[in-house]
Amino acid sequence: MRQMHTLQNEILISGVGLHSGKQVTMTIKPGEEGSGIRFMRTDLENAPAVSADVANVTDTKRGTTLQSGGAAVATIEHLLAACHALGLEDLHIEMNGPEVPILDGSAGQHMTRFREAGLVTKTTAKEPLVITAPFTFKDEQSGAEYAVFPAERLELDVILQFPQPNIGPMVAVLRDLADFTSEVADARTFVFLSEVEALFDAGLIKGGEIDNAVVLIDKPADQERLSNLLKKMGKQAVTLSENAITSTPLRYPNEPARHKLLDLIGDLSLLGRDIHAKIIATRPGHTGNANFTRFLKSMYIEQKKNAGRPQYDPNVEPIMNTEEIKKYLPHRYPFLMVDKVIEISETHIVGVKNITFNEGFFMGHFPGNPVFPGVLQMEALAQTGGILALTAVSDGTGIWDTYFLKMDNVKFKAKVLPGDTLILKMEMMGPVRRGIIQMWGTAYVGNKLVSEGELTAQIVKRQND
Repeated sequence: MRQMHTLQNEILISGVGLHSGKQVTMTIKPGEEGSGIRFMRTDLENAPAVSADVANVTDTKRGTTLQSGGAAVATIEHLLAACHALGLEDLHIEMNGPEVPILDGSAGQHMTRFREAGLVTKTTAKEPLVITAPFTFKDEQSGAEYAVFPAERLELDVILQFPQPNIGPMVAVLRDLADFTSEVADARTFVFLSEVEALFDAGLIKGGEIDNAVVLIDKPADQERLSNLLKKMGKQAVTLSENAITSTPLRYPNEPARHKLLDLIGDLSLLGRDIHAKIIATRPGHTGNANFTRFLKSMYIEQKKNAGRPQYDPNVEPIMNTEEIKKYLPHRYPFLMVDKVIEISETHIVGVKNITFNEGFFMGHFPGNPVFPGVLQMEALAQTGGILALTAVSDGTGIWDTYFLKMDNVKFKAKVLPGDTLILKMEMMGPVRRGIIQMWGTAYVGNKLVSEGELTAQIVKRQND
C-alpha cells in the first residue's frame, strides 16, 4: 500500500475555466480525516459540497463534471490526476465558480503548487482495489475499450487511433505513479482544428486559448480560416507545425496520448482508492473513463462483500479428510455432515460438505424439488465448529465432545440443491470460557452466502460407561 498524504498548508489558485470562460479562484485546504476530496461552491447559497466520487459524474462532454444537489463542478480531471499521483486524500476545495481553472491545460502547475504547500504523510490509507484476474471492458456508448490485468501497482497504457495520416496512432505508457511528474503531468489538453469553431459556436471552450490547449490539424486549413480561429482565441502569433497549432512547440511527440493518460488517471481517481492493475486503454475519453470507473466501483463493492469468504480449490490436498475428521467427531453416516477441512487456525475453520442426491432425506424433503434442509446446514456448521473446538483440547483421541447449546440470529438466504458444494466457515467470537465457545458461522455455495448464524457450544469430556 503506497504512502498517502494531505496538505500541510492551504493553496490559492486562480484562473479561467476552459469551457465557462469564467475567472475562478480555488482555495485548497486539508480536510478532516476520512472526509475525502470535496468541492465547495462558495458562490452559491450555503456553499453546497460535491464529493469527488464517480457516483456524482453527470456530464462528460469535453471534460468531467460532478454534481450533487444544485451544485456542479466542471473539468476536475487535471486537478484530481495531480492529487491521485501524489496520494493526496481528504482535501477541502473552495471554489467561487463552476469550473476548475484550466491553467496551461495540464496538471503540471497543480503538482508544483501542491509540493510548495508541503505534504503531510497520513497514518491511514484506504484499501486498494486489487485485480486478481484479467478482464476486458468496452464502453458501448463511446467505443472505448479497457483491458485489465493483475499487477502490483497501477500501470497504464493508452492507445489512440487517429485516422488522419499526418497524426496517426499514438501510445503513452506509465509504469508507476511516481513517474507522473516527469512523464505525464505537463502534457496539455488538445482539440482538433475541425472541432474548434463548432465548439465555440456551441458555447464551449469560452476560455480556450492557444496558451492552454494544443490544436491538432486534422484537415488542411487556409490562412483565412487560421486567422479566424486566432481571432476567436485572441491570439496573433502561434507555432504552426505539420500537425499542430500551439503557442509553444509540442512538449512531446505523443503529447495528446500522454494527456489522455493524464485524464484517465483523474477520472479513475473518482473510485476513491488506489487500483492495483495494469490497464490498457484504447481510445479512452471521459465518457468511457467514467463508465469504466463505475464498473470498477461495482467490482470493488463485490470484492468487499466477498472479503473473508473462503475459496475452495478441489485440487488442493485437504487438511483433514473424512477419516481424520472421524477422530474428532462421534458422528457417522448418514449424519456426518463434514467431508473435508480445508483451513484451520486457532480462531477459524473451513469445512466442505458435498451435497448429493443420494442423501436419504431428499426422499421426503420436497420430493421432485429437492432442497437441502436449513436445519441441516446449521448442523453442518455446528459439526465444523466442533472440530475447531476439539482441536484446542484434543489430539483426536476421542475423549472430548461438543454439545451445541443454542443458535441465535440464524438466517437462510438461498436454496442449497443436490450437486452443490457447501463451504462451511466458523469463526470464534471470543476466547473459550469455562468450556463455553461462541462462534459465528457462514455457509456458502461458491461466493453466494446461503445461511449464517451465531452458535454457542460447550466442550465436555466424554463419560465412558
